[in-house]
Amino acid sequence: MPTPHDLCPVTWDGDAVRYLDQRRLPHDVRHERARSVEEIEAAIKTLAVRGAPAIGVFGAYGVALLRDLIADDEAFRAAAQRVREARPTAVNLAWAVDRVLAASNMLAEAKEIHREQIAMDEAMADAGLDLIPKNARILTHCNTGPIATAGGGTALGVIVAAQRAGKKPHVFVDETRPLLQGARLTYFELQQAGIDATLQVDGAAAIAMQRQHIDLVIVGADRIARNGDTANKIGTYGLAVLAAHHGIPFYVAAPRSTFDFAMRSGDEIHIEERAPEEVTAFGGTPVAPTGAAVYNPAFDVTPGHLVTAFITEYGVVKPPYAETIAALELRPRFSALI
Repeated sequence: MPTPHDLCPVTWDGDAVRYLDQRRLPHDVRHERARSVEEIEAAIKTLAVRGAPAIGVFGAYGVALLRDLIADDEAFRAAAQRVREARPTAVNLAWAVDRVLAASNMLAEAKEIHREQIAMDEAMADAGLDLIPKNARILTHCNTGPIATAGGGTALGVIVAAQRAGKKPHVFVDETRPLLQGARLTYFELQQAGIDATLQVDGAAAIAMQRQHIDLVIVGADRIARNGDTANKIGTYGLAVLAAHHGIPFYVAAPRSTFDFAMRSGDEIHIEERAPEEVTAFGGTPVAPTGAAVYNPAFDVTPGHLVTAFITEYGVVKPPYAETIAALELRPRFSALI
């Protein structure tokens, strides 16, 4: 069985950024080293490194590395911008890159971002614990564990905290098409944590809510607007609609760095569209007719009125979001509280 060190998604490695290649999990635990802007950018774009907070940590280390490698200021700024724009929907990447660029000691700032992420995940887990009933049957989507955050996880971190508190949750895991982060990563991490889990196809979510006595849905996020509109892995919006229909609480666990206070609503969130081959092929084997037209958005946007509450490192944020998210923006930096 892999050790926690084996599954550490991002670490500083002196002359490189070391990362766990998530594309190979769960059957091959392999680490790679990014040593150039091309390798940093490719690791993010190909989802070798994924999960909004983990991408932020990786991007922060990447920019610090590039500052050491590139002496020319203009060339460095261009390289940093490539990293910043490698995945446009998740706000954590741009937030982390900008924060490192503004620091006098970029590597120290990147390490501080990583340290804060670990502490924020712990605080989120504590904040969400009371929302998990004993023996809860929980539905989740995509991957939000340590692999996705470089800490303890967001939504999955709350579930793990419930397990450690003796609440014995049972998790229903959406496979998460088209790249199967739920099947490959979330189920794997639940096994590592000793948590009972059931894997299901994405299309089974409705009947699971109807017949499997789901108590709550909890997911992560890639960007949250001021009104609570939430961008997350494609399929999340549908789960929120289903949860509302069945009267099931729908929670989003995310650090403040995932809130984009400059965006008034989800209409302003840019949705990344990915290669058709992710849909027309399965495991490298073509499954659709040649030339099939494909719509492959990587994310969708859940309207804020469908979100029961946000679980953050500052506590649980409830409606009205126009007021409570605005108040969240004014909170002191979390590092001042730890």
